[in-house]
Amino acid sequence: MESAAGVQAGGRTGLTAVTVAVLFLACLFIAPLAGVVPAYATAPALFFVACLMLRELTELNWDDSTEVVPAAVTALMMPFTYSIANGLAFGFITYAAAKLFTGRVREVHFMVWIIAAVFLFKFFYIGGH
Repeated sequence: MESAAGVQAGGRTGLTAVTVAVLFLACLFIAPLAGVVPAYATAPALFFVACLMLRELTELNWDDSTEVVPAAVTALMMPFTYSIANGLAFGFITYAAAKLFTGRVREVHFMVWIIAAVFLFKFFYIGGH
């Protein structure tokens, strides 16, 4: 995610990724300080980030339900499961299933099938936590 955000902001040489890595490393030392902030104090910031993410939903092709439904499932499952990873997992699974059941299998990159299968394995055999 950070790499995609860096490219979108104009970083093309890889220096953006190195800078993010160094900043993440620095966060290891200040992470205990972030633990003293109560959850209710961070809720407004998370709500603001969610609103920024909702802006991207306007750029979907709303005429194609195989694109819109997985995006909506992803956006809804993140807050319902309290997990961004689970929201993305349900989005991958829904996208692959939607393309499969509408006969548009060839439109899906093989890596999406692999990721969806891994998430299905995680939920059914390992558990959802």
